[in-house]
Amino acid sequence: MNGLLPVLIIATSLVPALVTFFLAKDQTGWRNGLNLGGAVLKIALVGFMLAEVGAGTLHETRFLLAPGLALVLRVDALALLFVTLSAALWLLTTIYAIAYFDGTRDLSRFFGFFSLCVAATTGIAFSGTLVTFFVFYELLTLSTWPLVVHKGDAASLSAGRRYLAYTMPGSAALLAAIVWLESAVGPIAFAQPAALEAVDETTLRLVFALFVVGIGVKAALVPLHGWLPAAMAAPAPVSALLHAVAVVKAGAFGLARVVHDVYGIERVAALGLATPLAFVAALTILYGSARALQQVDIKRRLAFSTVSQVSYIVLGVALAGPLATIGGLVHLVHQGLMKVTLFFCAGAFAERAHIHRVDELAGIGPRMPWTASAFSIGALGMIGVPPIAGFVSKWYLGIGALQAGQPWVVGVLVASSLLNASYFLPLLYRMWFLPAPETLPARGPDTRALERPLGLIAPPVATALAALAVGLLAASPISPLAWTTLIVEREYAP
Repeated sequence: MNGLLPVLIIATSLVPALVTFFLAKDQTGWRNGLNLGGAVLKIALVGFMLAEVGAGTLHETRFLLAPGLALVLRVDALALLFVTLSAALWLLTTIYAIAYFDGTRDLSRFFGFFSLCVAATTGIAFSGTLVTFFVFYELLTLSTWPLVVHKGDAASLSAGRRYLAYTMPGSAALLAAIVWLESAVGPIAFAQPAALEAVDETTLRLVFALFVVGIGVKAALVPLHGWLPAAMAAPAPVSALLHAVAVVKAGAFGLARVVHDVYGIERVAALGLATPLAFVAALTILYGSARALQQVDIKRRLAFSTVSQVSYIVLGVALAGPLATIGGLVHLVHQGLMKVTLFFCAGAFAERAHIHRVDELAGIGPRMPWTASAFSIGALGMIGVPPIAGFVSKWYLGIGALQAGQPWVVGVLVASSLLNASYFLPLLYRMWFLPAPETLPARGPDTRALERPLGLIAPPVATALAALAVGLLAASPISPLAWTTLIVEREYAP
């Protein structure tokens, strides 16, 4: 057992965050160096820990706050799945954000909260108890609000108010669930199943409902999703962070912890809670896709797509079968790679070609071929086109649903995929097959200026290739699918 590494990994984000707040506007080198250096160091430490945890080593740290109250950092395979995604995308999102915000104001404030948000996400992943989870969960809320309102205009401030209007009651529901359950059975750690036998079934069902409401806000479950499309007023790097790295993933991850590590999937099923949770996830999948189809703003279309896609994770967790659980948990990584690609590209289209609406995408493919190609891979992956990552997720969810005796889920997956195709394929058609308007430069040397700087283009290309690679190499022993299979076999197998 090693207690130092979890602290060091959180510190790689927390220390740059705290120092960055005190940097002056013109200390660009220090600001960029601190955040990029922290991101690189974090990836190195996470890579080392992957080898350690893969071999069976346990990492745990305790900080006693008061008698009977401790913050516990515990690293298991599920935690590392989330942290590995977060670490890799933090580095790429930081590179992208440096290029995106070049020369603008308030960057020390932005990058300070940006890194603080990543530190909170890492703390959520490493939380070993419900109380620890709540502490970092709230830190995530407090660190993301300044990012949502970063622009300071009316739309951003309105989005910030809506964000708090949803997340604060959600936090209250989560705290009520924790206090109610721990008052009955004592402190709950994720290391072993909670002793819930002494609690009556009605209480367990009510507490579970509070958990779903409290955490479901960040997971954007319908009808708790309203803050997410509004948050599209934030800059593109923030959207990428919210949708792929931090907030919605923290919600889906939290629900997985509650189902598997607090209640246990057998108890959730025995209480009659698994199927209703699966129904809510299915409703969210279809509703999000249907609403995405109605959006003409590119980022809002992507936002409703996130509402839909994140619930694949919840659906897999709720289906009470090993293959479905694998499909749901691996989508934590797959959706992150694909969705961050789409938001990176949407930001590049907006910044370089002033494209914000679907109907403005005509002809942008040949003018911005690298960005448009990356966007195309991300969109096709979301639809579930093989061999991109999304296909692997949907395949495991489908056969997992049949294994769990829930064939109706296959119909939901088919319907959702058709809706995904309906709202993504028209974008690709416009990009590659319609003529460009005269406002875009003609094809030739002048178009090269659209795909600059490198920091704005390289990250989406890298994440698109990663989404393709994890699908092509899903059978590899180092793929996200292999790691997720290890999680289920080691920790969640019946």
